[in-house]
Amino acid sequence: MAALGRLSQALLRSSLTQSKRQLSAAAAHGHGEQTARTWKILSFVVALPGVAVCMLNMYLKEQSHTHEQPDFVPYSHLRIRSKRFPWGDGNHSLFHNSHLNALPDGYEGHDE
Repeated sequence: MAALGRLSQALLRSSLTQSKRQLSAAAAHGHGEQTARTWKILSFVVALPGVAVCMLNMYLKEQSHTHEQPDFVPYSHLRIRSKRFPWGDGNHSLFHNSHLNALPDGYEGHDE
C-alpha cells in the first residue's frame, strides 16, 4: 500500500513539473500576449457591432409592431377560478396587467 502511495505522489509531481514547463514556455514566447490582443480586437470588431445590430433589429421590429389586444375567446379550460385570490377583489392575479391579462369574463375596458 505504501508503494502505491509513493507511486501516485511521484506521478503527481512529474505531471505538475511538466505543466509548469509548458506554461513557462508559452509565457517566454509571448503567445499569451498575442492571444489576448487577438481576442480584444475580435471583441471590439465583431462582438460589439454584432450586439449593436441585434439591438437595432429589435428596436425597428418593436416600432413596426402593433399594440392591439387580441380578441377575447372564452375557452372553458382557461382562467378557471376555483376560489378567490386572497388579495384585492379576488378576481385579479397578483401580477395582473389589465392591458395584457384577461379576466374570466373578458378584458377590462380601456379607452386607450
